[in-house]
Amino acid sequence: MSATEKLSPTGRPVLFRPARPADAPEVARIWLHSWRDGHLGHVPEELAAVRTPESFATRAAERVGDTLVAVVDGAVAGFVMVVAEEVEQVYVAAPHRGTGVAGLLLTEAERLVREGGHRRAWLVAAEGNARARRFYERQGWVDEGRVDHPAQGPDGPIPVPCHRYTKEVSGPTADSGPESGSGPASASASGSGPGAASGTDSGPGPASASGSGSVFGSGPT
Repeated sequence: MSATEKLSPTGRPVLFRPARPADAPEVARIWLHSWRDGHLGHVPEELAAVRTPESFATRAAERVGDTLVAVVDGAVAGFVMVVAEEVEQVYVAAPHRGTGVAGLLLTEAERLVREGGHRRAWLVAAEGNARARRFYERQGWVDEGRVDHPAQGPDGPIPVPCHRYTKEVSGPTADSGPESGSGPASASASGSGPGAASGTDSGPGPASASGSGSVFGSGPT
């Protein structure tokens, strides 16, 4: 990952850079509040019970190497996690929802997937998180149908009803929109799970940098 700066639709500069260990507490804070905003009531109670503040702090620290942060005015405004072709955990802090930061984050995630040598990106969104699902669809992602995504709990996987989304990120269609029917649906993916698309707050994807601002974060896990 390399650092890059872009202007948001509101005209504010947004710096995208690899996360550092010192970012983990703020990433965990955004993740906790946004996950709760977007997922409570849409994931099994068993999963909600184990997603404690401590669990987000631990996972944020463990996942620094997979994390890209968006920085506005010197503070972390949001983040995304990318593993191979999977886009995970797209979240934006409440003060930055509706500003286009989420859309820019998703665009950066698609770029990372492409630069990793993959032609198609995928993620999952909790079935009940309608805002996140609409957001991804506006960004050109294709709903490939329902899957039970295995969110990791302390005692093993917890199945979460999700929808799997894919998008072409390379080749002639990468900038013009997704092709229908991408790749095999794999519910075993590393981390988009109920998480990835479940809470996007606004605007990933080149389709709309302005983002909806109504989604809280993606990543049901």
